[in-house]
Amino acid sequence: MSDAARLGSAPNAKGWPALPAGALEGVRTRRFLAFLFDFVLVGVVAFFAWLALTVLTLGLSLLLLPPMFPTVGLIYEALTVGGRHRATWGMRLTGLDARLAADHARPTHVHAALHAVLLWLSLGFPPVFALSFFEREKRCLHDILSGIVIARAD
Repeated sequence: MSDAARLGSAPNAKGWPALPAGALEGVRTRRFLAFLFDFVLVGVVAFFAWLALTVLTLGLSLLLLPPMFPTVGLIYEALTVGGRHRATWGMRLTGLDARLAADHARPTHVHAALHAVLLWLSLGFPPVFALSFFEREKRCLHDILSGIVIARAD
């Protein structure tokens, strides 16, 4: 049975299935905490990957540090959000998961990678996160453009 059929809720104005009641309560705070956890985790993994490359290449990879962090972050989000649990480890810790906005199915790895790229681009212009205060499903611009909605998993 698909996730949309399991939810069994009435469609919203776009004709998509609506989220269950309470699925968006506290989402912004949880997302922020999940982001902080994931940011630190990706930073630690990127540092050790960079350190290993530095040792293995006798210092020739020292210039790879700047692109190492976003590359590890992209791979991390694509594999975790597009994976079986539909969430990064930070999202799982805070009780969130990602769903496709159209049918609430599990995002593909391509959707998750697009979401990650758009998130990294959004970090360069923080006011776009304010959109979540006005959007009914509390989605940020990168969520809307990638077709993903973040909601409580419980």
